[in-house]
Amino acid sequence: MANIHPTAIVADGAQIADDAVIGPYCTISGQAVIGSGTELISHVVIEGNTTLGANNRVSSFAVLGGRTQDLKFKGGNPGVKIGDNNTIREYVTINAATNDADFTTVGDHCHILAYSHIAHCCHIGSQVVIVNACQIAGHVIIEDMATIEGSVGIVQFMRVGAMAYVGAMSKITKDVPPYMIAHGDPIQVRSFNRIGMERRGVSETGRKAIKDAYRILYRQEELNAAEALNKIEAEVEQTPEVIHLLEFCRASEKGIAR
Repeated sequence: MANIHPTAIVADGAQIADDAVIGPYCTISGQAVIGSGTELISHVVIEGNTTLGANNRVSSFAVLGGRTQDLKFKGGNPGVKIGDNNTIREYVTINAATNDADFTTVGDHCHILAYSHIAHCCHIGSQVVIVNACQIAGHVIIEDMATIEGSVGIVQFMRVGAMAYVGAMSKITKDVPPYMIAHGDPIQVRSFNRIGMERRGVSETGRKAIKDAYRILYRQEELNAAEALNKIEAEVEQTPEVIHLLEFCRASEKGIAR
């Protein structure tokens, strides 16, 4: 039987794993699903149609699954799905999606630090780090292993690519391509994430290919983005990393940070 503190309020219908821990003064909706080994420290609010997987640790005053702030909300049963082994610190808010049966999602092994906000219809990958007080608007996609430093603002419909690193206090108004380091207001790419790729096991060949691609995309200023991408495709070894970079940039609807 789950370890549920007597001051917690758990609505009928909530599904709580036998080894989950529900701390003092938590409030859990009747639609909530809380997986094995997950711990809600205290004063956590789980609203609506919200699922937490296994071995998550949620700190005090986090609110997960709160109703979307999108003015287009017309009712229904949207929600939030959070994977396994995530750390969600104090006062984090993760809002439900807008449309019926849609979900805001967070993957596995993420580290979401205090006072950060993830709005409706966002999709956060796995092994993502979101440092304190980041404000992420609706419909944002953050790919696996990206790092968003403290107090970053991301406007709606933006994308941050895999293993990208965004410096503190930045404002993201363009897509940040994978494997890049970006910073500033307006956001600008400053370098490629050599250390991050090395730490995450990208091969030497993959790292060199991204270095070559970076030099074409960001150092050959006479080329526009489309020309640079074509040159990368023609001249740079097509490792999985380069292929992903090309696909990401060509799919951008708002333009990439340069």
